[in-house]
Amino acid sequence: MRGLEKYILWALQLGALSPGDWVIPSPPSFGTWQTYIVKDQSVWHKIDKNTPMEYAATVTVNPLTALRMLENFAGLKSGDSIVQNGATSMVGQCIIQIARAQGIRSINITRDRAGSDEAKEKLKTLGADEVFTESQLEVKNVKDFLANIPEPALGFNCVGGNAASLVLKFLRQGGTMVTYGGMSKKPITVSTSSFIFKDLSLRGFWLQKWMNSDKAEECRKMIDYLLGLVHEGKLTYEMELVPFNDFHTALDKALGKLGSQPKQVIKF
Repeated sequence: MRGLEKYILWALQLGALSPGDWVIPSPPSFGTWQTYIVKDQSVWHKIDKNTPMEYAATVTVNPLTALRMLENFAGLKSGDSIVQNGATSMVGQCIIQIARAQGIRSINITRDRAGSDEAKEKLKTLGADEVFTESQLEVKNVKDFLANIPEPALGFNCVGGNAASLVLKFLRQGGTMVTYGGMSKKPITVSTSSFIFKDLSLRGFWLQKWMNSDKAEECRKMIDYLLGLVHEGKLTYEMELVPFNDFHTALDKALGKLGSQPKQVIKF
């Protein structure tokens, strides 16, 4: 037996990767728009073959962002609450479901637009505790809406502008708002009193930077946890699996040229 063949047999006997295994790069560090790629075995993370293909393809993007933000900025525990805008986004949907799985309550803010009632019911089905449109919160004291939900220690902003200000209104003394996007392209404006009298903190999060900071093992544990939630039916999000031949239509949908559309996932 030649040297290479002996090495392959030895590696397989040690429980290494085998032909037919399903793997994803972890942490994600290179493009996937290619037919073949050769990388060291340490780059790949083996996953269950029963994982739905579209979830395997997207787990290291929006779901990982949601989980990392929930765990990175406050010591949340069961019974605590969070508040977020952009709640209908994929990250927003993931935050609702992961929070629910951990016993954390969620207050969710959506834009005023056609179909807002349907969007509210959809988020409630996913596990949202409260859902409000921006116009509903144009009142002096938004905390009157909390009922039996504790004031949030943590808020998430992916919109900016007025939607970010609404998140800040909900936060408790010493709370933190994390910004991970700016869909409105408007700046975040914070009142002086929010800093002086509420001692609020503003933070930012970029998943790629976190994954580039030697977090391979932690990243893999998080992937396994998230895919476990998928298998248990506790994590789901709307996607459209599109054949590569329909790439141009998928791109138009992703860019919003055909109205609001689910996340587009290309199948080769």
